Amino acid sequence: MRSGQATMPAGSCLCGGVRYRVDGALGALVLCHCSRCRKANGSAFQAVSPIATGDFVLLSGAELLSEYTSSPGVHRVSCRVCHAPLYSRRDAMPGTLRLRVGTLDTPVDADIGMHIFTSDRADWYRIRDDAPQYPTRPGE
Repeated sequence: MRSGQATMPAGSCLCGGVRYRVDGALGALVLCHCSRCRKANGSAFQAVSPIATGDFVLLSGAELLSEYTSSPGVHRVSCRVCHAPLYSRRDAMPGTLRLRVGTLDTPVDADIGMHIFTSDRADWYRIRDDAPQYPTRPGE
């Protein structure tokens, strides 16, 4: 922190070719345990923060972005060089991006808001926090 102001969230992909900043606050973290997110991330869950689409500012690397439609209406964006997942977007939520918080280079000033798709959770991982848990996505 400088001058009493929080650092603006900023991040990059693994190779550093894609750089971005977020002109707004991060939303509460959502930890998704669905099999698609586990496969896309190669881990027990995917940690995302919902942000306003207009708050995402691409600083460099637009030519390196690759988009994959993993299921109808769900688009995952990654770096085509290092394959780091950066964010996803849903056709049903055009004003929101789901930023992959693991790509942030600045401290994460957000708490875990919920775990979703816990019915699909990796059998080798135990959830050990008090955040709400949902077997699917709330409202589905």
